[in-house]
Amino acid sequence: MMAGHPVKSPPPAVPLARHQPVRDDLRGRVRAAVDAFVEARARELDAIDPALAALTGAAADLIRSGGKRLRPAFCYWGWRGAGGAADGPEGDAAVVAAASLELLHTCALVQDDVMDGSATRRGRPAAHRRLAATHRDAGWVGDQATFGSSAAVLLGDLLLVWADQMLAGSGLSDPAIRRAWPVYSHMRAELICGQYLDLVGQVSETLDLTAALQVARYKSAKYTVERALHLGGVLAGADRPLLEAYSGFGLPIGEAFQLRDDVLGVFGDPAVTGKPAGDDLREGKRTALIALAHTRTDAAGRRVLHRLLGNPLLDAAGVDELRTVIVGAGALAGVEDMISDRTRAALAALRSGPVDAGAQESLTELAVGATTRRH
Repeated sequence: MMAGHPVKSPPPAVPLARHQPVRDDLRGRVRAAVDAFVEARARELDAIDPALAALTGAAADLIRSGGKRLRPAFCYWGWRGAGGAADGPEGDAAVVAAASLELLHTCALVQDDVMDGSATRRGRPAAHRRLAATHRDAGWVGDQATFGSSAAVLLGDLLLVWADQMLAGSGLSDPAIRRAWPVYSHMRAELICGQYLDLVGQVSETLDLTAALQVARYKSAKYTVERALHLGGVLAGADRPLLEAYSGFGLPIGEAFQLRDDVLGVFGDPAVTGKPAGDDLREGKRTALIALAHTRTDAAGRRVLHRLLGNPLLDAAGVDELRTVIVGAGALAGVEDMISDRTRAALAALRSGPVDAGAQESLTELAVGATTRRH
């Protein structure tokens, strides 16, 4: 459910630079902006019917449960790199606009978990599981899982509408919002296209590296970095050369970010990622990691991949068997090389473009943190 027009609405991360205090509190400013917005919207919905508290509570808890706030950060530094104010009323409004991307991202997480049938998100029950428990605890009739999935779809729609409202009502000028809306619309459409291509890849059992990278680009890479940078840039009036420089940096970093996510989905520590070990394997994700393993392994390895990949009941032994094939084929090392290559290319593009030194430094820190993370 897409809104058509803006509607006004009432490894450890790299340390942030010490000489620019605004970097140190950006995550806090984003968190405060999102919390205030969600609390205000929750009060509006509670006035309609107290039953809506289940939706607003699920949204608030998921947003507050963690997250790297990368998309707002890239958007904010896209703004700053285009000459946008750091503080004052305009700077505060830019933070609110950037923070709206956290709501868009949360929408994507909710819907992704429904499509994948994921049990957890950030170490807690996924939204559809939480909403199914609401049905169970209330003793309602019908199937609780169906209710949970249906309610989560509506929650995703609600979060998308909230993201629109937060951006449009950020306090930035009407001309700035009008400039930004086409970028924001492309961002949302590309995200949906990427999610659909991911579904197609799973049901068609495609094990092709080019297809996997296409999914990575549209499902995650573009809206995480490139479009976030573009959004901040056009809000501040960026010209075409700067937007092109943002693309030269943002696309490879976004792809490296998603490739790191693919690695963590198979080899990540559940205590850090908040998801069970090997969840991507149970869900049958046709990622670049799996596509590369399929290409490089032998016939016996391919038989293991076809036998175990996508088995929702896959146990720890099965996860280990698949990991052995992936590592033995050189796929893990190959993806690590792809991450390194994309990161180097992105940083080279950033240094050669018309981005000022302060924004370059912050974007470099964000890039390294996004591609070396452990969750």
